Amino acid sequence: MSKYELRAKTHKLSGVTYEQSLHASTSLTPPLLDRIGGQDGIHTLATLFYKRVFADKANPWFLGIFATSTQSEAIDNQYRFLVQTFGGEPLYREKKGKYTRLVGRHANYKIGPSAAERWMYHMERAVDEHEALLEDEEAREYLKMYFRFTAFYIVAASEYMRDDQLSGGTQLDSGRIW
Repeated sequence: MSKYELRAKTHKLSGVTYEQSLHASTSLTPPLLDRIGGQDGIHTLATLFYKRVFADKANPWFLGIFATSTQSEAIDNQYRFLVQTFGGEPLYREKKGKYTRLVGRHANYKIGPSAAERWMYHMERAVDEHEALLEDEEAREYLKMYFRFTAFYIVAASEYMRDDQLSGGTQLDSGRIW
C-alpha cells in the first residue's frame, strides 16, 4: 500500500485529511508549541491524558493496551514524541532512536477502531481541560484533528505491518482487536 492509499484509508476512518492533521504541526501561527505553553504545556497535556487513561477502570480492555508501561513512562514517551512533533527539541529521537516508528511501536497491541475512539475520548477531554488552551479554540480544533488522524493512521497502517517491523511492547496479544 502506498502512503497515499494509507492516507486515504485513514481519512475514510477518521474523517480528517492528512493535510488537516499536518496543519497543527506545521502551519499554525504562532506555532502550537508556543500556544500550549512550550515543553511544560506538552507535559501537562500528556499528564492530563494519561491520568484519564489509567483511571479508565470501566474499560479494562482499553487499559490493557497500556499494561506494559507505567503511567510515568507513558507520559514521558508521549511528551517526548509531541515536543518533537510540534517543533521542539528531538527528545523522542534521543530516547527511542532516529525514526519514530509510531505504527511499529503500537503494532503489538492490535489496535482497532474501538481503541482509537476510546483514545480520542480521553485525548479530546485532555485538550479541552488544558488551561493554556481554554481560550484557544483554533489550537484545540487542530490538535484534535491531528490526534484523530494519527490514532486512525495506526489502525489503518497496522493491517500492513510485517513481524520484522514490530518494535512496540514486550508481548504480542494474538487475536485480540481492541
